[in-house]
Amino acid sequence: MNQHLIETLLSWVRSGEIAIPEIQRPFVWDASKVRDLMDSLYQGFPVGYIIAWRNPTVKLKDGSLAEGKKVLIDGQQRVTALTAAIAGQQVVNQDYLQVHIRIAFHPIEERFEVSNPAIEKDKAWFSDIAPIVSGDLKAHKVGRDYLELNPDVDEDLLYERLDKLCDITKKQVGLIELAADLDIETVTEIFIRINSKGVVLSQADFAMSKIAANEEFDGNTLRKAIDYFCHLSIAPEFYAHIEKNDKAFVQTDYFRAMRWLKSENDDLYDPSYSDMLRVAFTTRFNRGRLSDLVGLLSGRNFETRSYEKEIEEASFRTLGEGVKEFINETHFKRFLMIIRSAGYMDSSMIGSVNALNFAYVLYLKLKRDLGNDPNIETWVRRWFVMSLLTGRYSGSPESRFDRDIKAVHERPIAEVLGEIEAADLSDAFWDFGLPQALNTSSVNAPAIKVFWAAQANQGDKGFLSKDITVRDMLTHHGDIHHVFPKNFLKGRGLSRSKYNQVANYVYVQQEVNIKIGQTAPASYMAAVLDQCETGTARYGAIVRLADLRANLQANCLPDDLQAYQPENFDAFLTERRRLMAQKIKRYYAGL
Repeated sequence: MNQHLIETLLSWVRSGEIAIPEIQRPFVWDASKVRDLMDSLYQGFPVGYIIAWRNPTVKLKDGSLAEGKKVLIDGQQRVTALTAAIAGQQVVNQDYLQVHIRIAFHPIEERFEVSNPAIEKDKAWFSDIAPIVSGDLKAHKVGRDYLELNPDVDEDLLYERLDKLCDITKKQVGLIELAADLDIETVTEIFIRINSKGVVLSQADFAMSKIAANEEFDGNTLRKAIDYFCHLSIAPEFYAHIEKNDKAFVQTDYFRAMRWLKSENDDLYDPSYSDMLRVAFTTRFNRGRLSDLVGLLSGRNFETRSYEKEIEEASFRTLGEGVKEFINETHFKRFLMIIRSAGYMDSSMIGSVNALNFAYVLYLKLKRDLGNDPNIETWVRRWFVMSLLTGRYSGSPESRFDRDIKAVHERPIAEVLGEIEAADLSDAFWDFGLPQALNTSSVNAPAIKVFWAAQANQGDKGFLSKDITVRDMLTHHGDIHHVFPKNFLKGRGLSRSKYNQVANYVYVQQEVNIKIGQTAPASYMAAVLDQCETGTARYGAIVRLADLRANLQANCLPDDLQAYQPENFDAFLTERRRLMAQKIKRYYAGL
């Protein structure tokens, strides 16, 4: 580790020798932390060290070599704080506004504060240290003006304190510089580990850092496109903020492509920057590991292991194309329509966002490769549901992404999907594996969510409902009812993991749920059968036996009253799991 003067560090920032990556998160320190940093420097306290990685030296078109800039791996917030407080540069705060952070100094009390209107009016304070410390204002002139306003202050003491203030830039900070020949995976791992104290960071964070730090190929605009889209997808009202505060970005093709989000409130798929980056990268580069993206954005030639400017330029261009493809209104809405047509009405039904990510990768790739092939929707639907049923992307998703995208790039999608289905969705899966996966009390288990999607897809009515569908209840967050009521089973000594088995759940209208209450299942089911004879409804609106049988079948429930006797609860669960698994099998076959 080498020690460098803060003024040297700031000169590197000004000259571009050090690239401060405007990482996906804006400047997250509040102004009081900037104040504390200034106080520590003034007092001579250690302020830690920063870590930079010199970008690989890249080969230019004429054969010459261009030495890479230093990219901050750790210490971005501190360096940004220094440039804000000492160099007076604006920072982007968490509301995406460009603001000045002005730190005030009381020379007699040797105290720092965040400047405010009261301090600005108080003649005992210097309301902004930046022009003094940076040398834009000469200390002797500042001192003379201060003494005129504060004639009782000791002149020697004042100039002593001003000298000490200006000496902040003479303080040293440690710099650890990672060698340019370190491989991308190692640098990524260092970045993730040293930045994981507060917010857990990932390879996507490092890739975003790499993108933002690139000025030559307009990386920061690309970073904003990713960041702004993700923000708008959650908060459409942010559109007006961008229009007002980022005039330059408003003129870009990226902004024009995402204008549709200003009136969009669909929350089925609200991608994070990590999701968006992963999809854009995978679909355009036919690779699944984001560490490869960092390498490509550095100009890495994977065959020769050298770094070339042409590869760096092409990688930024290709990633930009992937981002534009991702945010295209027609693509995005068409993809969501496919997912919704599979019965997924709400984001809470999708336990694996990576299953959704790869389904979008697949859609974009097939759309680009095959145009308007009518089979695309079926392939995307089946791949998505298969991924959820088998937990395909629940472990080591990057490796799986990498293998899957290469497979569908090299061979016909129908062939690849058919092989996966033969291996992972055999008769043994449907007859034994899936019923076992339904043997759980977790409502977040993928299998139960696929079952509800199947019901939504097939237009099934809710339990004992004549008109209201499961799709309606999923959309409007209807009630989940215990077929064998919870307190009824608790009263018989059953544990939570038993009475909350997902095979004991059905979607039901609230009024039906309330009416059933804690009634023994054999009793209320007998009453339901009776109302089909009398025509007088007590539980729901079904009053015809044929309608009741169709309703029970749609909800995978037996129509034999004996199945609802308390002593038959275990047998009821076993049979219902079997029926649910067979329903999911029929649903999948029809996708």
